[in-house]
Amino acid sequence: MKNIERHCSAIALLAVASLLCVPVARAQANDTSSLPQVRQLSLDDALASAEARSPDLAIARAGVTRAEGQRDKARSQFLPQIFGTAGYTRTLRSQFQGLSFGSDTAGPPTCSSFMVDPNASVNQRLSLLESALGCGAGSSPFGSLQNLGFGAANQWNLGLSLQQNVFTGGRVTAQYRAANAGRRSATIGLTAAKAQLTLDVTQAYYDAQLADRLVAIAEATLSQADTTLAQTRLGRQVGNAAEFDLLRAQVTRDNQVPVLIQRRSDRDVAYVRLKQLLHLPLTDSLALTTSLDDSTAARSGTVSTLLAQAPDTAAESRAPVRQAAENVTAQKSAVTVAHAERIPSLSLSSAFGRVAYPSGIFPSWSDFRSNWTVGGSLTLPIFTGGNIHGDEQIATAGLQQARAQLQQTRELAELDARNALNKLQAAQAQMNASRGTAQQAARAYQIATVRYKEGISTQTELNDAQIQLQQAEANRATAARDLQVARMRLALLRDLPLTGGAAQPSQTQTQTQVSTQAAPLAVPLGTQSTSASTGQTGSAGNLPPGVPSQQPGTP
Repeated sequence: MKNIERHCSAIALLAVASLLCVPVARAQANDTSSLPQVRQLSLDDALASAEARSPDLAIARAGVTRAEGQRDKARSQFLPQIFGTAGYTRTLRSQFQGLSFGSDTAGPPTCSSFMVDPNASVNQRLSLLESALGCGAGSSPFGSLQNLGFGAANQWNLGLSLQQNVFTGGRVTAQYRAANAGRRSATIGLTAAKAQLTLDVTQAYYDAQLADRLVAIAEATLSQADTTLAQTRLGRQVGNAAEFDLLRAQVTRDNQVPVLIQRRSDRDVAYVRLKQLLHLPLTDSLALTTSLDDSTAARSGTVSTLLAQAPDTAAESRAPVRQAAENVTAQKSAVTVAHAERIPSLSLSSAFGRVAYPSGIFPSWSDFRSNWTVGGSLTLPIFTGGNIHGDEQIATAGLQQARAQLQQTRELAELDARNALNKLQAAQAQMNASRGTAQQAARAYQIATVRYKEGISTQTELNDAQIQLQQAEANRATAARDLQVARMRLALLRDLPLTGGAAQPSQTQTQTQVSTQAAPLAVPLGTQSTSASTGQTGSAGNLPPGVPSQQPGTP
């Protein structure tokens, strides 16, 4: 009986446990569904996301729209300017209210027109003549002006005005030419902004990949140190290892812990930087699918298209040089505008109007009278107190500065192109060298591990082999990152801003404007990178931005 009771109790306990486990299992399933989803992100996806959400590109597009508006505004001066007007005026009190226009009820009676009756007698004719003379003396002298609007209570005015420039001495043509230069410069600036964003995202993407690789290397190194420590502790217990070897293994293992913590912190910073460029929530979890070791042939999409194109390293093709050339064109137009102020300008104008002064508020069409004028004006500056001369000096100085900036930008572009080629060659050489070094270091560590297990080598030799392996793997990962960034930079070189070491003018977002007073022009040169990390590729053995310079495997 006791056994049966025990079995029944066990069955009951199992049933209760199963019932209790069902809600727990459901809760665990709900917790799993609430976990953040890992987003698979390739380099092409990152570039597309950044381009769709970048505020820098939005600003550049707004600059293009602004430049197009300025061009349309300059072009409008070639065409006639036509304006329509419509107005209504209600006169409450007027200075003409004290005058009689023959319509006041308090004035003399209204006289009819004098008509001679040939059948009337002489006396009747004299009476009619005297009555006509009396009416003429008592009537208002302003009776004929009653329809001209003097003191009218209601006034309506409908009009059209036209103005056309006939001759401006080349001022309008120069303004249009300068506005076109500004539009082309803004378009180049938009292309440069896209190229800069592509390079920034590529560098941030590979920095995150490098940070992942360094974390993996640090974790593997810590695991190797744990294994070595366990083996040394076991050897110490059986008497095959000295206390010094045990202490050294313990110190080596403990030194790897802060290295791993630092690598993970650097990885978090690299991912935050990438998410900021892509404008993604910082809480999103990303899984980067484009590896550091991917070759050009293995890629597809935007990256493959960029890297398949032959790089254009000619200085005249660079975006900053083209913008500087457009600036020279705009400044030449400013000089033309300044000189045009000394030349007479001729314009034609015409105005057509319909006016009405009804007794009521709303007039009929028959109440309107027409008024049409045509005229011309000739403007010739005779004495301006040196104003035109000052505008000419300002425009000439702007042209000289623009030409000097063009020469300086061209020289910096040549230096920047050479620097990009050298970085690519150095990155390729470092990548080739790091592959062999990593293989040799891995083989050396395997041999050192076997020698240490067999007791024919020391703990120092094993630690040295481990540090060399970690350094070689880190150098290889860094070289792979540098090579990928250098390739992308060379592919985008034509449209990228300058990143040379020489002093460069700061990038401004000014627009080309040529006023009738020949104001100085400013076209954005785009010769300075908008990102501090642009073009700053690391070298083999040196960690990139966001990764500490501490060598792996060292305290």
